[in-house]
Amino acid sequence: MTQTEKLWHQHYPKEIEVEKEYEERPLHDYLKESATVYEKKKALYFLGKEMTYKEVYEEACHLAGYLQENGLKKGDRVSIMLPNCPQSVISYYAVLMAGGIVVQTNPLYTERELQYQLKDSGAKMIICLDVLYPKAASVKPDTDLEHILVTGIKDYLPFPKSTLYPFVQKKEYKMIVRPEHGKDTHLWRKIFKSEVPAVVEVPIDAKNDLALLQYTGGTTGYPKGVMLTHYNLVANTQMSVDWMYKCKKGEEVTLGMLPFFHVYGMTAVMNLSIMMGSKMLLIPKFEVEDVLKTIDKQRPTLFPGAPTIYIGLLNHPNIHKYDLSSIEACISGSAPLPVEVMEQFEQVTGGKLVEGYGLTETSPVTHSNLLWGKRVPGSIGIPWPNTDAKIIELSGEGDAETGAIGEIAVKGPQVMKGYWNKPEETEEVLSPDGWFKTGDIGYMDDEGYFYIVDRKKDMIIAGGYNIYPREVEEILYEHSDIQEAVVVGVPDPYRGETVKVFVVRKENSTLTEEELDAFCKKNIAVYKVPKLYEFRDELPKTAVGKILRRNLVEEEKEKLSTHS
Repeated sequence: MTQTEKLWHQHYPKEIEVEKEYEERPLHDYLKESATVYEKKKALYFLGKEMTYKEVYEEACHLAGYLQENGLKKGDRVSIMLPNCPQSVISYYAVLMAGGIVVQTNPLYTERELQYQLKDSGAKMIICLDVLYPKAASVKPDTDLEHILVTGIKDYLPFPKSTLYPFVQKKEYKMIVRPEHGKDTHLWRKIFKSEVPAVVEVPIDAKNDLALLQYTGGTTGYPKGVMLTHYNLVANTQMSVDWMYKCKKGEEVTLGMLPFFHVYGMTAVMNLSIMMGSKMLLIPKFEVEDVLKTIDKQRPTLFPGAPTIYIGLLNHPNIHKYDLSSIEACISGSAPLPVEVMEQFEQVTGGKLVEGYGLTETSPVTHSNLLWGKRVPGSIGIPWPNTDAKIIELSGEGDAETGAIGEIAVKGPQVMKGYWNKPEETEEVLSPDGWFKTGDIGYMDDEGYFYIVDRKKDMIIAGGYNIYPREVEEILYEHSDIQEAVVVGVPDPYRGETVKVFVVRKENSTLTEEELDAFCKKNIAVYKVPKLYEFRDELPKTAVGKILRRNLVEEEKEKLSTHS
């Protein structure tokens, strides 16, 4: 696709450059820069505790020196297994300063999942919460781990919360962990009381040196480590700054609820805030009432989130008791954003909520609707600056015509280097000239706006018809009694597959299967109407709030197998 064929450029406001040179700098340079420019400005807020940019930078430098003193060399991998807390930000930038590669690790991982990721990445060190120490220590003998750094939520709590927290921890986790500081186990408080050599600056080739191994969800086989360079992450973060051109550096307050161990939270909250000198409100766990209280009291202006987060807030019975009017801009990611949710959230807050799109392999953002410009509800928007996109025919034989459905492919400075130690899997999705095949089915309209029809693997083929779950879900979300809905294809001996919907009703709703079936028959073609309905109290989700569609599919296959 040539420059003249990029239809989406016509929609760019004058404030956004369509093509620009992104800085070839190490990602951690931006923390140092913000600590210089915004030295005394608050960088973090965590359960009542605040830290300035200078304090965050100095602690990152101290930890980086400690890591180097304990043998960390350029290119060594360090696992960070933490929720959103000051330690997660400090650890991330410290590892990069020391020349290491961050391996973001979900704190909810089982021992088996943790062991796989540590072995696959070859991580030499792990930084984890005290309650996760037994898990890390258990898998250590079967991995390359040499050191475990242990911290606790109470390490950054203000008095008297710090005194009371051990009792909360014992009640919630049914344990109190007291590891000893020693040769291969290092306690956070001891680290920061010790004298360490100044961090030795490590030369970084931003375009080629890795900053991050971000593991994919593993919905098909084992998770793969996505190799993202310093340049990948810097470019995507700078694109974010450009896209949010009305936001003022040094003045914004960002709600940091998306987990930083997920690539979206890492870029859209942590890296973006550090680059812009924003204050981050760190929320380690999604509790609806706590989030509403935080918004009301701390007045965030930016709220990157996911559809299930916005849905959870909208359906809280006390939402109108809180003032949410500080929110000015939200970009929703990780899953399709229902139009009804977007409209309701904008009405409640007065801010702008737009849908964006991206993948772990693209650092993650490639498309978004304009916050202050033409928006097309139901669309993922237009490609970001320096980002190219096209539709490939489903046959894989060529580029599709405008309006035709095919697989979305993207190209740009945010596209990964490849999969860690998996050259064959890399070759399957990444062409020599930089085009990445996303695995998502969609189309582009005649104005350059892109639409996701569905994941390639989620498309349902029933009786010879192609049925896209998102299309059915959009209709379901229009029903006033539905809080959440997900559509899956389940095996059917006659049609090959058939459509099943899992529904979470709103509180006090008495919606029946018969009523929902009549609603669907009225609003969608007969071959798309679900044949099976199941009401649930909740749906399985990832840490970032994305509904685990594949888990539901596997459940149905297991039921069928047992029945057979």
